[in-house]
Amino acid sequence: MTAQSSISDTDVVAQVVSHIDEARVVELVREVCRIPSILGEEGPLAAYLVDVMKESGFEGAQLQPVVGDRPNAIGHLRLGEGQGRTVVLTGHLDTKPVSHGWQRSEPFSGDLIDGAVYGHGIMDMKAALVCQIVAMEAVRASGIPVTGTLAFAGVSDHMGDQLGSIAYFKEYSADLCVLGELSDNEIFLGHRGRYYFDIHVRGRSAHTCHKPLAINANMLAAHAVIELDQSALRPQLESWVEDLFGPETFMSPGRIYGGLPPGGPSMIPDECVIRVDCRPQPGVSLETVRAEIDACLARALDREPRFRAEVVVADVKPGYLAGPQDEVVDLMRRSVRTVRDGVEPDLQVAGWLGDTASFGAEVPTVIFGPGGEPVYCPDEHLSVEDIIEATRVYAAFAVLALADTSDGND
Repeated sequence: MTAQSSISDTDVVAQVVSHIDEARVVELVREVCRIPSILGEEGPLAAYLVDVMKESGFEGAQLQPVVGDRPNAIGHLRLGEGQGRTVVLTGHLDTKPVSHGWQRSEPFSGDLIDGAVYGHGIMDMKAALVCQIVAMEAVRASGIPVTGTLAFAGVSDHMGDQLGSIAYFKEYSADLCVLGELSDNEIFLGHRGRYYFDIHVRGRSAHTCHKPLAINANMLAAHAVIELDQSALRPQLESWVEDLFGPETFMSPGRIYGGLPPGGPSMIPDECVIRVDCRPQPGVSLETVRAEIDACLARALDREPRFRAEVVVADVKPGYLAGPQDEVVDLMRRSVRTVRDGVEPDLQVAGWLGDTASFGAEVPTVIFGPGGEPVYCPDEHLSVEDIIEATRVYAAFAVLALADTSDGND
């Protein structure tokens, strides 16, 4: 980057950052922390965010139907003259269930204590949603000559089947996207995928008193569980991908369903289902992971000749990985570097699954958001400093993506 283009970035970002209403972003983060939005209950938070956008003058602020009473919250700002391109800031509305053990605050208090906001799901990812909306407001208020559309999509069902993201990007197009998943305000290029396999282990049922006549499916499944847990698949990867993610495709028998429910009749079960949770690096095929599972089951058969099983693919969510030189990554690097007064950001990846599993193949996306591990723990909180910095970075990215500052590219 030349000195002249660096000054250009600095001036543009300084102007938009000066228009961020910091008190507003903190207060809105506190408000969203007071609205429960556990998976399946996203409706009230979606409605609140739509009201915020309507009051702010966003265009098309509305609830986009997804499934039942669990809509997306969407809206946009058209800026400048002409068509321009569309930049989407997005994140999910839903959270996991509340953790036990809160002591310093309450899960849905939004309390501000010692410079941090407390709230269940604040890092994953209620705060980022607010930061994105306020950042868009700052771009509009700054008066910087930009052309295009800034769009916001708060999506439901991330922790389900990602139906919210699928619905949004099926209806609306985008040129660039920022996913606000928690990244500790660092740049994440992508994340691992998630393949679920259900292994149906078959035995022979009998009354417990007739044990010699039975083949206990739970016992057979135990042999498979041992082999699956010992798996250490190391697929062939490009060196830079392996450097980012590590060499191993993680695989674990995460859930086991066998036998009869409590209070049921006495019986030796003839079926046990093992849900195998596989987390492949981007580029690792379903067939590669399936071959590893088959090898594990073959070893289970060696251990127990009566072992029989059927493998069913239950879910496929691919990994996502943007290239370090991609435009969307370069824009985010410039944004973070400028907000941090020239400090060069690292490029990292995540082990968790993002909504980019459902739309990243169509829309160039970079991941950036406040908050990091551990998450979903008692007294979950996020510093005001991190909230403000994330808002600055989102505003910087938006204005650099839509302004005519292409000469500032590395």
